[in-house]
Amino acid sequence: MISKEVVEKVAKLSRLNLDEAEIALYAEQLSQILDTMEGLQQIDTDGVVPLAHVLPIENVFREDDVGQCFRQEEVLANAPEQSDGMFQVPKIV
Repeated sequence: MISKEVVEKVAKLSRLNLDEAEIALYAEQLSQILDTMEGLQQIDTDGVVPLAHVLPIENVFREDDVGQCFRQEEVLANAPEQSDGMFQVPKIV
């Protein structure tokens, strides 16, 4: 069981102001969490392949096919401002 002193120390490091009821509650909850983790460590996982994801993942990338390109005039047709065949944007410092 985690002691109240440990909970108080963690609360101080986390800059949390806890009253006595909260300290007792968190000590009990943290102890239950650690007991659960200890139980999980007892499970035999030899021969179990580690997973990066629970569900199977397949490559969702598409082939990079060359397609039709837009002409420069078409691209700049709706530009509010242009200069020398390029978009002109406000200077940001």
